[in-house]
Amino acid sequence: MTFVLVPGAGGDSFYWHRLAPLLGPDVVAVDLPAADDEAGLAAYAEAIVAAARGAEDVVLVAQSMGAFSAPLAVDQLDVHRIVLVNAMVPKPGETAGDWWEAVGQPQARRAHELAEGRDPDAPFEVVDGFFHDVPSGVTEAVFTRPEPRQADRPFGEPWPLDAWPDVPTSAVTGRHDRLFPEPLQRAYLRDRLGIEPSVIDGGHLVALSNPEGLAELLDG
Repeated sequence: MTFVLVPGAGGDSFYWHRLAPLLGPDVVAVDLPAADDEAGLAAYAEAIVAAARGAEDVVLVAQSMGAFSAPLAVDQLDVHRIVLVNAMVPKPGETAGDWWEAVGQPQARRAHELAEGRDPDAPFEVVDGFFHDVPSGVTEAVFTRPEPRQADRPFGEPWPLDAWPDVPTSAVTGRHDRLFPEPLQRAYLRDRLGIEPSVIDGGHLVALSNPEGLAELLDG
């Protein structure tokens, strides 16, 4: 079994650096061409295929926006399962830019911030929104690296598949995700894929905050 790890926006494989060693030797962490203004979803899929070419019994793990590109690689790899991690789940023809309103993310995030006692009208702040549960040393390591850049093109491209791939699909939700709160993920996973997620401690960047918990689920 080979784990092929697809990051979200920014496309940086370093996101998986705490998880990958826990999964054994057969791991491929993919870098996506996110900084390339000319690269669209097809180019992202090509990067996944190129990184994992020759791998057998692939478990394709997609974080966040990675769920828009990972399914496009299924027909070119030996994929036995897809695992979504705090992932955006597209519908045919939907763009990643339209996805947020389509699933009700702004309303869900606002309700979550109110329930948690935070100001729902405060601008989204990267450290507080993404790194609130990531160990300080890990956060420092991330911020010493060049900031990943995410071009706009993939957000404006309609998702090209006619349906979700006919591959067993599972989902993992971080119960402390402030971007895609747990109730929101449960709703769109049920509506769009008919599945219920496994819920573990961690926020949106759960592979950085709780790699052990995520590895245990993936190994299982």
